[in-house]
Amino acid sequence: MIRRCQPADLGRLYSIINEAAKAYQSSIPADCYHQPYMPREELRRELERISFYGWEEDGELVGIMGIEPIGDVTLIRHAYVSPRWQRRGIASKLLDYLKEMANTPRLLVGTWADARWAISFYEKHGFKLLPDKDELLERYWDIPRRQIETSVVLGVEVVRLI
Repeated sequence: MIRRCQPADLGRLYSIINEAAKAYQSSIPADCYHQPYMPREELRRELERISFYGWEEDGELVGIMGIEPIGDVTLIRHAYVSPRWQRRGIASKLLDYLKEMANTPRLLVGTWADARWAISFYEKHGFKLLPDKDELLERYWDIPRRQIETSVVLGVEVVRLI
């Protein structure tokens, strides 16, 4: 079941993000990787501007993904599934759900350039690597220069049938 996450879910969101982000350790430059991957205070700030949706199994939140409309695009943010629930299609279901929710003609997602599995996941869902990633990361994200240097952006056009 997919549901909108609430402020009361902060603890579970924090756990899911930081458990799942351990997979990035070998794909993120050492000077960019830290634990916790997303500190609680940063997550609180993200909850103020990003709408998070989660997948529940037997009443337990096990996967999350955020959506953030910014001007003419919608960003997919913070896609994580608890490690013991991965490879069951949860991230795909969340992404499909958020694609339907988007009210802009274009969806963008940023990820680490060396996270091949993440890039492949988005490509499998119709996203394409974009050549103007630096410009896009500077325009739509608020991230450090070093992260811009080591990241990619993928995008997909959203087609609506009338």
